[in-house]
Amino acid sequence: MAIQKLPVRFPIDRAGFVGADGATHAGSFDTTYLACLPGFVVMAASDEAELKHMVRTAAAYDEGPISFRYPRGEGVGVEMPERGEILEIGKGRVIREGAKVALLSFGTRLAECLLAAEDLDAAGLSTTVADARFAKPLDHDLIRQLARHHEVLITIEEGSVGGFGSHVLQFLATEGLLDGGLRVRAMVLPDIFMDHASPDAMYARAGLDRKGIVDTVFRTLNGSGNGADRDKAQVTLLKP
Repeated sequence: MAIQKLPVRFPIDRAGFVGADGATHAGSFDTTYLACLPGFVVMAASDEAELKHMVRTAAAYDEGPISFRYPRGEGVGVEMPERGEILEIGKGRVIREGAKVALLSFGTRLAECLLAAEDLDAAGLSTTVADARFAKPLDHDLIRQLARHHEVLITIEEGSVGGFGSHVLQFLATEGLLDGGLRVRAMVLPDIFMDHASPDAMYARAGLDRKGIVDTVFRTLNGSGNGADRDKAQVTLLKP
């Protein structure tokens, strides 16, 4: 399909952890194996409204294969558009702007990123949150902007190593954007087959929830992730 540039649409259900279905049904690997194929467009919806946009985008796209992933379960609760919009291929969006930390989300962890940003702002760390929308093609302009204007860049995704974060790191390295001291971390699903539980419990165990994102930022800034060092860092950062 990729070689022939066939306009095949891939709706990928059960992105990330699905709870009671267990490890056999977790959506862990699709971004990794699809994004390495030339000519493939790979999307992930951050909420139910974005999913509606991506369905319409995929239906309108005839230049080659295209995929969009979405989780099983309830939506975030955002206002739904009457009709989906056709998204510009390879363009993400900035949800909130900050100056020190950038959280670049691919998929439905965006809601947790926004909650984490509130905690980080309260600790004196001005935080940008962006929704990548696309793992392929990447939004190069967005990534350049985040890399050049923040000290820390964290990518967050509900997929295995080798996926969205790996593509971002490859681009940053190729562009020389890692040469000036930018601190980058890629948050992915752990390299295990996780036993089923509630999705919230599974994401907490994986460190891909609000607390896990905040802890990753503090570890990145301070070189330690334990609670005492985190509290000490918060006090230090809040001093005038």
